[in-house]
Amino acid sequence: MAKKVVATLKTGTGKQLTKCIKMVKSEKTGAYMFKEAVVPNAEVKDFFDEKK
Repeated sequence: MAKKVVATLKTGTGKQLTKCIKMVKSEKTGAYMFKEAVVPNAEVKDFFDEKK
């Protein structure tokens, strides 16, 4: 199984996506939550600029 993962990483197919993690404060409780998403590289800035 490890060989298959290494082989797929070498093909370069996963380089168009980025995993983004943003900390968001809840309006109800005031606690912080983490919003995670896998977005295309061109939309990373939009992900961090949006409010919710």
